[in-house]
Amino acid sequence: MTDDILTRIEGHAGFISLNRPGAIHALTLPMVHAMTEVLLKWKDDDAVKCIIIDHAEGRGFCAGGDIAFLRNSAINDNGESGRKFFHDEYQLNHLLFTYPKPVVAFMDGITMGGGVGISQPARFRVATENTRFAMPETGIGLFPDVGGGWYLSRLEGRVGQFLALTGARLDGAECLELGLATHYLSAETLADAKARIAQEDVERIDGLLGTLSAKVPEARIVGNLFDINRHFASDRFEDILASLEDDDSDWAMKELATLRTKSPQTCKVALRQLATSAGLDDFADNMAMEYRIGSHVLTRPDFAEGVRAVIVDKDNDPKWNPATAEGVSEELLDAIFAPLPEAEEWKPL
Repeated sequence: MTDDILTRIEGHAGFISLNRPGAIHALTLPMVHAMTEVLLKWKDDDAVKCIIIDHAEGRGFCAGGDIAFLRNSAINDNGESGRKFFHDEYQLNHLLFTYPKPVVAFMDGITMGGGVGISQPARFRVATENTRFAMPETGIGLFPDVGGGWYLSRLEGRVGQFLALTGARLDGAECLELGLATHYLSAETLADAKARIAQEDVERIDGLLGTLSAKVPEARIVGNLFDINRHFASDRFEDILASLEDDDSDWAMKELATLRTKSPQTCKVALRQLATSAGLDDFADNMAMEYRIGSHVLTRPDFAEGVRAVIVDKDNDPKWNPATAEGVSEELLDAIFAPLPEAEEWKPL
């Protein structure tokens, strides 16, 4: 086990607490393995009737995966260790999605990328006034993975496409409004909620969280849904850019400026990913698709360059390749989505 994951059984609840506060609890491969190991152990333990996933301290639930490690892999071992990370992380995501016992995720803080991947499969997803939810991968040349294709494609209207392309950050009220969270609690009531879940009948978790729910602020995104559905209606990135260019409103200009900073390759990958995922019936098929994408984009220029610009040099001035939406061909997308050799394809645990 690793000290970056703290586990305990309290009452009939198995607690998994992320404990890497210096990195906002970003997931490393040992953390993924520790979570998988304890979930498999508790799956067959009759004393554990539900799972609670939270974070030990600090301002984040989970800021994502260890992208510095992934970049290092792309540069130094042709993506081999990075693909291992994706493979095992996606097995954890699928294990949570299919887990036979109720899982409660407390998204009390920054919930991005990998943090979305371990919270969205949970039956109960608790947002608070501290929640900051996003899939910001277009800004680093990756793609909205860890099941992002499945979750985002199933949101109402075109909100999923909007979130995937822009990396927009949602607060707790917006998460509840969109169904990304099932409950909204004040952060100060979380300790009481966890203690009661650990002691009371697991059939009552929904009602218990409902009883403890706080007054929900207005969800700001509601006011933008009409514009989101109108401008992000197409699965062609060029169409979305053109639609925003034809609108001189402050909102459209702001979103257009945001999209101009994103990796065109990632934006096109995300649109195809969500369109494909919407037609899938099995979460495992989605994860197999995402593993193919991850295996291919990891060693393409945009990922190493995106992480350099955002994390390493922090100049926030990535030089994308291809540099424009028009430069990202259908042939390139076909190659990114192409099947892997049979022995390398992703499979669930």
